[in-house]
Amino acid sequence: MRLEPITWERLAGALAGHLDGLAPGDGGPWLKVAVDGPPAAAPEGPAGLLAEALRLRGRAVLTVATGGFLRPASLRFEYGKEDPDTYFSGWFDTGALWREVFGPLEPGGSGRVLPDLWDPAADRATRSPYRELAPGGVLVLHGPFLLGHWFPFDLAVHLALSPGALARRTEAAWTLPAFERYEQEVGPAGAADVVVRADDPRHPAWTGLP
Repeated sequence: MRLEPITWERLAGALAGHLDGLAPGDGGPWLKVAVDGPPAAAPEGPAGLLAEALRLRGRAVLTVATGGFLRPASLRFEYGKEDPDTYFSGWFDTGALWREVFGPLEPGGSGRVLPDLWDPAADRATRSPYRELAPGGVLVLHGPFLLGHWFPFDLAVHLALSPGALARRTEAAWTLPAFERYEQEVGPAGAADVVVRADDPRHPAWTGLP
């Protein structure tokens, strides 16, 4: 995989320009973007920069974090609080993401997206109001394990860390086997349209645009 140095700001601008050239396809009048990466890669940062770059271009944008779509604690911790297999396949409510985020952005959809569903600290529903994304707007979804679910992304960006960097920068070491499994079963670098190597967060490098 050939990588070229880039800054996070230039990356956001390049992705925003690429999205300007995309017409929504069969997925309705909205574009959907994934910024996929482990917590150690802080995908919320590049997602926020991309949203800002799109707004500067006059695009309506809605950013959504998968952290707002965790399952209740009774389900997440059914096999203990540090079970990597459950973290990989049972922590995030993909059904709710389909229903509350992607469903409203399907052809003929309302555009009314629920930005979050569950507060993990209080372990109860957030009761957040729906947000309406205007036609022609862009959804930016960020978080881990976004690829491999058949989510209808128009552009998927994967933030990659080497095993060493991932181990050094991951606070919850028990989650590391889940990311190994993600690499083996999904192969996010091959599934994404754009890969950004973020071993050194000050000096990212990317594969370029598709």
